[in-house]
Amino acid sequence: MALRGRRPNEAEQSDDKTIEINAQMQGSLSFKDPVNLKINGDFSGNLETKGTLTVGNKAKVEANIEGDNVIIAGLVKGDITAHKMLVLMPTASLRGNISTPKLNIVEGAIFQGNCQMSEPLLSVDEVAKYLEIDIHEVENMANSGKIPATRNGNSWRFERSQIDNWASSLRVS
Repeated sequence: MALRGRRPNEAEQSDDKTIEINAQMQGSLSFKDPVNLKINGDFSGNLETKGTLTVGNKAKVEANIEGDNVIIAGLVKGDITAHKMLVLMPTASLRGNISTPKLNIVEGAIFQGNCQMSEPLLSVDEVAKYLEIDIHEVENMANSGKIPATRNGNSWRFERSQIDNWASSLRVS
């Protein structure tokens, strides 16, 4: 099969969005689109990512981190909120609090702090499919406060257990 001249599809293009930081930086980094971010140097400030954030084994990060998937192999001081999963590799040292639905601490990793296992949050689209209603109706209900939701930037997030309780209360009434 000849691959010459073939254009990558959208899924392949998103996999190519990799940013690697091998220097010393400070400040705030925030990404609206999913990227693969790898930090190999020193960073201090705040990190807000979508996609996968990897802290390399020689990295030193002093920051509060929020992201979808977070993989720590180096030294991190700060709180971490991972919306999908957090992995602490054997060379990881984390001093801070964790909030994530899935946690993998590999033998050898050091963790000092508190951990809260949260349930994964649903998007507007996922709630519309789950409740079998129009996506615009879900957005309108969230904007008017008629459905339990949390604003996350420009989008809404929903906890499945709250949606289940809300839906059950409508059926009883």
